[in-house]
Amino acid sequence: MKRKIVPDLVRDQDLVLFAPEDTVREAAVGMAERHIGAVLVAQDGNLVGIFTERDLLTRVVAAKLDPDKVSLKEVMTPDPDTLQPDDIAVDALHRLAKAGYRHLPVQDQGKVIGIVSLRDLYACVKDSLESDLKQREAFIFDTGYGAS
Repeated sequence: MKRKIVPDLVRDQDLVLFAPEDTVREAAVGMAERHIGAVLVAQDGNLVGIFTERDLLTRVVAAKLDPDKVSLKEVMTPDPDTLQPDDIAVDALHRLAKAGYRHLPVQDQGKVIGIVSLRDLYACVKDSLESDLKQREAFIFDTGYGAS
């Protein structure tokens, strides 16, 4: 079964968007409180960037910048690649692996509706493969799995 980004991964996410003027500290606190590795940066409802743990490490901590004084617009990844609701999870997983991303925003008709992580995609694809394998075993060995 080919699982799609929506609804198989993104379902009613409690999406928190930060403004480009927000500080790195504000974003880092938000990430820590929610146990997430990335936040989306939007202006006037439009996605303008993504700020990740990797950005925090390489562009702030390693650069010895003050997280209370640096705004997200200075250190975010601008204009990130995005996924669409109908994208297939396994294709998105390949895309992340190829590009070296760990997070991708999801947009529907230009509106941000969610974010998926490498971990989310891996779990979805793994579950799909396990389900396919069980169905094939049931068919081959006639175990009644999935039988009506």
